[in-house]
Amino acid sequence: MQLSPDAATRIETVEMHTGGEPVRIVTSGYPAIAGATLLDKRRFARENLDRFRSLIMFEPRGHYDMYGVLPVEPDHPEADMAVLFIHNEGYSTMCGHATIALGRYAFDRGLIKAEGEIARLNLQCPCGLVRVKVALEGGAPAGVSFVSVPAFAFALDRDVEVPGFGKVTLDIGYGGAFYAFLPAARFGLDVRKSPTRDLVDAADRVTKAVQAQVQLDHPDSPDLAFLYGTILTDGQTGATQDGASANICVFAEREVDRSPTGSGVTARIALAVARDPALASAHFIFESVTGSRFTGRVAEQTSAGRFAAIRAEVAGRAYYTGRSAFTVEPDDPLAGGFLLK
Repeated sequence: MQLSPDAATRIETVEMHTGGEPVRIVTSGYPAIAGATLLDKRRFARENLDRFRSLIMFEPRGHYDMYGVLPVEPDHPEADMAVLFIHNEGYSTMCGHATIALGRYAFDRGLIKAEGEIARLNLQCPCGLVRVKVALEGGAPAGVSFVSVPAFAFALDRDVEVPGFGKVTLDIGYGGAFYAFLPAARFGLDVRKSPTRDLVDAADRVTKAVQAQVQLDHPDSPDLAFLYGTILTDGQTGATQDGASANICVFAEREVDRSPTGSGVTARIALAVARDPALASAHFIFESVTGSRFTGRVAEQTSAGRFAAIRAEVAGRAYYTGRSAFTVEPDDPLAGGFLLK
């Protein structure tokens, strides 16, 4: 049963961005989210509270590419904090840019304490426990890094029939969420120069084709086994000896990530190592459509069920942009929000 916002609704948020990608963190006013586990809470929010998600993600309070965080009670014994991630289509399982913002937010809110020149946050995400490190300079947060859940190559050189393009060869990687990866050049596009609309159209066609033709599975939970989006790249690995590698991530319902995409570059590192094990010792630099950068490296080699996997350490910076308080007037015909596609 879906509950609806009403005149008593007042949702307060802290606004941040990482690499230009928004992070709207709910601080009060959201209805209680029930569930024994975090994946149960994700399911409950989708089935019962989805109108509150659209209220703060959609216009006129948000926009097509808005992104948000719902702090909830953790159920993992090591977690300091647990969150659900929300966007224009629903609820993602992992978000690196939001995780970077949450590291700074948690320190500034006093949820974690300094240990010399660092502070540590154990963040429970729907994909699992993510370990976050906040670098401090003079006691103030500077860069933030996180060590991912096990990331792996699900498929290399998989052929998919994409309407309008025919057979296309791509990779599928998991970095807390599943993505399809391929160079933009396969569509005659350039991630640094081509119009964003053209890149989005191509990526969205790939996403829908893979969703229809490839059966995904994850060793931890069937709730994690869905394709979140497609990442078009410049064809490079991102290993520093080759220079920064640019990519654009198109996820959910044609939403464009302004950051390099933390879970996406995690999966890119896993794919790079699957192709060339020597890259397990490399350092990586990834660049987004805004020119913002994340760095990355392999923190650990591990496994995930039948898959050889790595844990990636990804780093970036987040910034505050303001605070908001969202209310509802009961006679407003557009109170529930809308999206213009």
